[in-house]
Amino acid sequence: MKVITIKQPFASLIAEGIKKYEFRTWKTKYRGKILTHAGKGINKDAMKKYASLNLEYPSGCIIAIADLDDCIFIDDGMRKVLKQKNSVVYSRVIQDRDWKGYGFRLENVEKIAPIHINGKLGLWDYGYDGNKNSN
Repeated sequence: MKVITIKQPFASLIAEGIKKYEFRTWKTKYRGKILTHAGKGINKDAMKKYASLNLEYPSGCIIAIADLDDCIFIDDGMRKVLKQKNSVVYSRVIQDRDWKGYGFRLENVEKIAPIHINGKLGLWDYGYDGNKNSN
C-alpha cells in the first residue's frame, strides 16, 4: 500500500479528519488507499498554532489510512475553496499566492493503531495487511 510521510502536527490533523488536503509541489497519478506516516519532523510554529486542540502527536509511525481520491492544482479558485473549508488549517496555502503545487484530497480517513517504521520521501510502499488494530 502507498504511504506518505507528513510532519507533525499535520499528520495528526489528517488522522483526526481536520485536514482533508495534503500539499506537495509535485503531482501524483496515484488514486486509492494511502497510509499517513507521522514523520519525525515537527513544524514548531504549527504545533503552537494547534496546541489548543489537545491532540496526540506521535512520530515515526503510520497513524491513519485514507483514500487519496484526487490531486488538484492549487490555483486562485482552489484557494477560495480551501478558505471556505477551513481558513485556519489551510492558511499557508491560501495566503501564499506564489506557492505552486498540488493538494492531495484525502477522504474516508480512519485512525489506526500506530505502526512504528521510518518514513521516506515521496509516496512509498508498505505491506499493510488492513488490520487496523494491531501492528
